Amino acid sequence: MSDINLRPESECKYDILSLGEIMLRLDPGENRIHTTRQFNVWEGGGEYNVARGLKRCFGKRAAVAAAIVDNPVGRLLEDLLYQGGVSQEYVKWVPFDGIGRKSRVGLNFTERGFGLRAARGCSDRGCSAASQIKKGDINWDSIFGIDGIRWFHSGGIFAGLSETTPEALIEAMQTAKKYGTIVSYDLNYRASLWKDIGGKEKAMEVNREIAPLVDVMIGNEEDFSASLGFEVQGLDENCSRLDPANFKKMIREAVSEFPNFKAVATTLRNAVTASKNDWGAVLYSGGKFYDAQLREKLEILDRVGGGDSFASGLIYALMEGKDPQTAVNYGAAHGALAMTTPGDTTTADLKEVERLVEGGSARIAR
Repeated sequence: MSDINLRPESECKYDILSLGEIMLRLDPGENRIHTTRQFNVWEGGGEYNVARGLKRCFGKRAAVAAAIVDNPVGRLLEDLLYQGGVSQEYVKWVPFDGIGRKSRVGLNFTERGFGLRAARGCSDRGCSAASQIKKGDINWDSIFGIDGIRWFHSGGIFAGLSETTPEALIEAMQTAKKYGTIVSYDLNYRASLWKDIGGKEKAMEVNREIAPLVDVMIGNEEDFSASLGFEVQGLDENCSRLDPANFKKMIREAVSEFPNFKAVATTLRNAVTASKNDWGAVLYSGGKFYDAQLREKLEILDRVGGGDSFASGLIYALMEGKDPQTAVNYGAAHGALAMTTPGDTTTADLKEVERLVEGGSARIAR
């Protein structure tokens, strides 16, 4: 990974900074959203989950840039963030107007799914504080230039929140690049996010403007198609991977158009059922592909956050200077472990990840 040159730890306050919305996830457990009478509450968010994984599992100094409403619901989110250990130094607290007319905390209702019943999400995040972040709101020169950040991460979920978030994200990325910070981006296409603001066409317009600023691009086949316009041949309407070679061909096309990509990484998932997935990953770096072990019919408890945990495992390995094959293995192992527990975020530790990378079984460890 010679192309990925990180700033020295000694000159940086944080190893990883993520920019994105953090929501409350309301989980009905084994029930359905529309029939349950109680929910478990977790925190989560595509960009935040990556920073949290790097902190809790891998011990990296992590921070998040976000906006949260200052009311009891926002303080509930704050309390959950304390458990995650991610610094809230760059969180903007927004005054509450009394009923959430101007700004609020976003909610994400998510069913885990089981067997033939797929996982299902329902977002309630309109007018959220994070969606109103705009260019000029955050002093990026102070963060990247004075405090120092080694790695900056964000994604297509934050970019799709509003008309102002892409401009804020581009401003952050440009400043990060100015100070030598590595930039990663997870395309994370969500049709529901873009549905009312231009659909795939708008998603592609925004993400193609962002792509030239990215060092490490992350995304699956749907992400690259919907967000960047690279079509994968040989896929059915459900995005089944009929020919992995065609998918790798698409990655080569993406790198050819965006030579700034120092690495491209993706998870490979085939949902046999909601509770059993084939799970693997690929990393493209230095003109070569590196495939993680394919875990067939991996048993899933809660699939949400698996891709984010893949990203944090991958980033950790790259930060540590590990070779590409080891990096993709760390990402795939961490993602697999994250899907064995409820909630969006990881509860794994480094020893568990290393054990899985080395071929360890599910035999009890004591």
